[in-house]
Amino acid sequence: MQIECARHADRLRAPTVNQALDRHWPMALGRAGQRKAGALRFEVLGPVVGYTAGGPIGLGTSRQCTVLAALLVEPGVPVALEQLVDRVWGEEPPQQARATLHVYLSRLRTVLGDAGGPALVRRAHAYVLDVDPAAVDLHRFRALAREARSASDDRAVVLWRDALTLWRGTPFAGLDSDWLRAAAVAMDVERLAAILDHNDVLLRRGEHAQLVSELTAAAAEFPLDERLAGQLMLALYRSGRQVEALAHYRSVHDRLVEELGSVPGPELWDLHQRILRHDPGLAVTTVADRPEPAVVITEDPQGTSGGAIASHRPAQLPADLTGFTGRATDLHRLDKLLEESTSGSLGAMLITVIAGTAGVGKTALAVHWAHRVADRFPDGQLYVNLRGYDLEQPMPAADALVRFLAALGVTGQNIPPEMDERAARYRSELAGRRMLIVLDNAANAAQVRPLLPGTDSCMVIVTSRDSLAGLVAVHGAHRIDLDLLPAGEAIGLLRRLIGARVEAESEAATTLAEQCARLPLALRVVAELAVARPDSTLADLVAELADRQARLELLEAGDDPYAAVREVLSWSIQHVPPDAAHLFRLLGSHPSPDWDANVAATLADTGLDHARRALELLARAHLLHRTGRFRFGMHDLLRAYATHLALRSA
Repeated sequence: MQIECARHADRLRAPTVNQALDRHWPMALGRAGQRKAGALRFEVLGPVVGYTAGGPIGLGTSRQCTVLAALLVEPGVPVALEQLVDRVWGEEPPQQARATLHVYLSRLRTVLGDAGGPALVRRAHAYVLDVDPAAVDLHRFRALAREARSASDDRAVVLWRDALTLWRGTPFAGLDSDWLRAAAVAMDVERLAAILDHNDVLLRRGEHAQLVSELTAAAAEFPLDERLAGQLMLALYRSGRQVEALAHYRSVHDRLVEELGSVPGPELWDLHQRILRHDPGLAVTTVADRPEPAVVITEDPQGTSGGAIASHRPAQLPADLTGFTGRATDLHRLDKLLEESTSGSLGAMLITVIAGTAGVGKTALAVHWAHRVADRFPDGQLYVNLRGYDLEQPMPAADALVRFLAALGVTGQNIPPEMDERAARYRSELAGRRMLIVLDNAANAAQVRPLLPGTDSCMVIVTSRDSLAGLVAVHGAHRIDLDLLPAGEAIGLLRRLIGARVEAESEAATTLAEQCARLPLALRVVAELAVARPDSTLADLVAELADRQARLELLEAGDDPYAAVREVLSWSIQHVPPDAAHLFRLLGSHPSPDWDANVAATLADTGLDHARRALELLARAHLLHRTGRFRFGMHDLLRAYATHLALRSA
């Protein structure tokens, strides 16, 4: 469908290709720094061609054009020689592929040089085509699409038309390369999304009557595309043709049942219901009258939605935590990273990992900060609890992608079946959008990777009990290791939750904070205990918590496992190997405040290297913390929990 959709886009009303090129090429030249008049521009959204101000130039044989196209997809990016061989010939290159490739590259260098074009440079074992992206129609299309998605409707309609007229057919038409064919399919997904976004703008502008014929033809070509079906239904309804709009829904419904064994997704079903009841909200509104889109909750009696349905500007952040206290240093660091990202000084997508032990307040910090800066992300916020450390099984990345795609407006059969395809569609939907993505409670880096956008316009916050070293090493993530609350902030949290009694019994409150290891979860549970016992003193509570094992029993909030300190700690130990878990239990009973590998090896009756690895694993899972070079300790509640496990296994 994606390849065929290119033909549909050619029918859109728009200026001619030459008009669009004439309008945008001078701007591209200006941005590039006054290139000389003979500078080359390239087109790959159709047959691959090159132009100077004087007209088209000869680029050589089909295979030579394939080499050029493989470099134009990533202008200015080094492409290794082996990658080029794979892109040009695939899995079965000829015996002399490298030598042949050098010939093509040499010829291209001559062709481009004679035409005053960009340099084709060799760097180590890679080649770079040093071309301005603005000189390639594919990258001009993407730039126009990004601008259109953030522009006012009046401006956007011009930008979409100019972007879509750059397409002349199937990308790289006529070239024999599996890699280019796969790239063309992905580009056609971008094009279809642009067509549908363009339609949305026209519908908002009240151009439904002019759109009906084009949408009718397109819907006949793509009868199972639900977003397109919804646009046609809306255009028909606004044109006074309610019966036809309802009939089209029935046609789509029946075809989905017959061909796919499914029913229309929740958004199309909801539109059908609104048309049935003549919902006034379907009328055309002016920009001034139109409310800012947010999350729309729809009940779906057919049971197809699987929950809430988000509009195209999702706002999925959970509620901010009541009584959030402290963390000024960590909030400042997050603010600074955002500023650096916005200014472009980071030079890449911003990924921040907030790591720390169970109950230390990772989610609270991420959500609190996200609410503070939500207005900096005008295209919305995505949130998911990945359940990496939870009562339930971790959420597969494939399932999280379904949720995110639905929130971005991709539903039903439009969501690809395979995870890699879902991830690619997700990245396409986010391209150019300014969004904040919170991936909460991640189990490991592998669970997170498919959920990373492909654009530096987005920011990603990941929370985990694991240090997620892979995200830092491979993806350049910034890590904030969240420590226990400082003593003053711990007392401040108790004061905020309990009230004046904290001031009246300051010494007992200080002890209470230390008994809770200054762990925010434990502090909140103990504050609830104090509030529930207004006739008891804080000193009474301190006495009850004196015994570590009794402390674990008391630090539970009813039957809620998410508010039971011992239960929450147990989700961490389940993620470490058995030998590391065994060492954790042994360390809890050792009288020393901290230990090195020698102590660990003696306790576990194992080798020194093995003990070191186990200590590092426990530290990475934040079941231990570093107290010095090669030394590790654990806070009081973890020690109590380790002792509890040791007693239970004895």
